[in-house]
Amino acid sequence: MDKILIITYYWPPSGGAGVQRWLKFTKYLPGLGVEPIVLTVDPGLASYAQRDESLELEVPRGIKIFRTRTFEFYNLYKVLSGKKEIPYGGFANAGKTSWLQKLSRALRGNFFLPDPRRGWNRYAVKKAIELIGRYHIETVITTSPPHSTQLIGLKLKKKLGIRWIADLRDPWTDIYYYHELRHMAWAAKKDRRMELDVLRGADHVITVSQDVKRIFAQKLPAGEASKISVIPNGYDESDFLQETEINSAKFIITYTGTISEAYDMTGFLNALELFGTENRKRLLLRFVGKVPAPVIGRIRQKLPDLELHLAGYVDHHQSVRYLQESSLQLLVIPRVENNKGIVTGKFFEYMASGRPVLAIGPRGGDLEEMIAETGCGKLFEYDEQERMLDYLKEVSEGRFFRAETGKIHSYSRKALSGKLVKLLCQGEKA
Repeated sequence: MDKILIITYYWPPSGGAGVQRWLKFTKYLPGLGVEPIVLTVDPGLASYAQRDESLELEVPRGIKIFRTRTFEFYNLYKVLSGKKEIPYGGFANAGKTSWLQKLSRALRGNFFLPDPRRGWNRYAVKKAIELIGRYHIETVITTSPPHSTQLIGLKLKKKLGIRWIADLRDPWTDIYYYHELRHMAWAAKKDRRMELDVLRGADHVITVSQDVKRIFAQKLPAGEASKISVIPNGYDESDFLQETEINSAKFIITYTGTISEAYDMTGFLNALELFGTENRKRLLLRFVGKVPAPVIGRIRQKLPDLELHLAGYVDHHQSVRYLQESSLQLLVIPRVENNKGIVTGKFFEYMASGRPVLAIGPRGGDLEEMIAETGCGKLFEYDEQERMLDYLKEVSEGRFFRAETGKIHSYSRKALSGKLVKLLCQGEKA
């Protein structure tokens, strides 16, 4: 089989959608004639925003995994702040902004470019060179964030001339929280230069949505933009083999994953208020994951009689069970610039659950197109409370839709692995 080296900071026991993308690819690639070899960081030294020990059970047997040392700047932040968890998503989980958080953002944005996990790079480069020689590897894939991982690929490309594919799951200098990192002019310029060096240096670039592709493509000369392909995130059919019945006693609306004050739910909360006191008596709004106190406070102030279930962070299998027992899945895209390309990893599991999706986000984006293509729900602008109310009534009264299961299947991890193999082995565009 063709061998590829996958260089990823996030790997089990780290949790989150970024882990699952390449964990699932490694599950299906061997059956398609490609042997993945994984290079990652020692979990005992890593600074993970989330951990999910259950994902270790999903690592394919026999796969070669190599872990290296690292130097972690975020561990210093934990010591100084006295917090057990580290910042993620533009400090979305940091809560009230303190002087230390302001200082930390400024330091992170100006002296740890492109991100604080760059301390892993020198260890990873050394090990990658060894593995490339030992296993006669011709293709290397680097996946980010953290975008510092892409600098590993850039160095290997310059040093060894290997074929290098850069997988960028998020924008780099256009990420919605970039302004919160307080870059000075020289730091922002340096960051943009590193981004462009990666885009130009890679033999091929993979992104997760058409709009993220557009963001990167506009940074390249016209002749080079054609080397960017889109392979979206997806869902693993094996995660949904066990059927779970909807809880008929409650009308459960579930939201999973990251949320912050940039996720505008005002129109949705207004729709719940208009839903009426009697309807709300059987309604339960569940959040799975970290929810900042200001977000909870706003919900309780607006709807004091609403039953909330704050499940906190749970393992992936429990998250899937929560989706399957729900009546409706809630998805909110941050109300920020360049949000038309945001298609969160959880959306594909929402889709696979078979339960309708109420999505809140921008018109004309990738998410709206996928929802229309699959028929898995409806997308609303942030202030379309009347239309949201109509949809809540439609779903609660059992006037259900029928999703396009064939279209949904095209987003399975197995199908997407097939697209990746075409790119890897035949050089075809995904």
